[in-house]
Amino acid sequence: MASSSQDKEADNTSLAEALDRYLKEVTENKKGVYQETRRIENLKAHRLGKRFLGTIQGKDIAEYRDERLETVSPATVRRELVILSHLFTVASKEWGMAGLGNPVQSIRLPSGRGVSRDRRLKPGEEEILLEACEEYGGDLPHVVRFALETAMRRGELAGMTWDDVNFKKKTIILPNTKNGERRVVSLSSEAVGILSAIPRRIDGRVFGYTDPHSITWAFIHACKRAGIADLTFHDLRHEATSRLFELGLSAEKVKEITGHKTYQILARYTHLKAEDIAEEIDTLKRLRTKEPVERLRR
Repeated sequence: MASSSQDKEADNTSLAEALDRYLKEVTENKKGVYQETRRIENLKAHRLGKRFLGTIQGKDIAEYRDERLETVSPATVRRELVILSHLFTVASKEWGMAGLGNPVQSIRLPSGRGVSRDRRLKPGEEEILLEACEEYGGDLPHVVRFALETAMRRGELAGMTWDDVNFKKKTIILPNTKNGERRVVSLSSEAVGILSAIPRRIDGRVFGYTDPHSITWAFIHACKRAGIADLTFHDLRHEATSRLFELGLSAEKVKEITGHKTYQILARYTHLKAEDIAEEIDTLKRLRTKEPVERLRR
């Protein structure tokens, strides 16, 4: 009787209903709740959301996969399917649907490796971007300048408090980063200057953004105002990290500043300009050919 009851529940629970329950019981306890909520909404909006759990087969998931791949990246589809797979596992083990299989396990998942972004600020873009940020108002100009100087993530910027800042040591302590580790960010004189110009808030926060996504939306509006296309706030982290390398800092020191977990991940942000490399090669060749001539003259 129990098995029949379990099968009946799976046959009378739609995927959309199951996703709503998953959102409340699982997703809301995760750190990346906003991003996962967006993915769940995408799943619910698809016609698959109206299907009952017990009727969904591998071929249905494969059809969803192929359809989504026509409009979004393989990495995005993979993340959505990982949620879907975990939902079926939770439903089977914790929601009393022991007879429910996991159709996601019977299909191939797209590769999670997307094309790495290497968007840098183009000549003149920083000036017009900052001008647009000033026109937008609020703390956005300070946030953008500070991001370019420190390579901090938007979540780290939104969570900053004045208690984290040590002007004497020129550091910021980030107690809870994306990697779940405490990090100390070194501040340049420029970064210190930016902080010094910001009025103190009553709530103790450095910036007037309590939600990282508020920074994103403000940045999107500023980019539209400036006429800048295909630039995300995270690209500022890429830009700042690349600038640290261009200053001559070692990978070890850059990793300490930016908080990238591995050198392999950090390598994605170290795109050197081909023209700069070419110029350096020519300079080294000139120095090398010049040295023997000077020796002969002596």
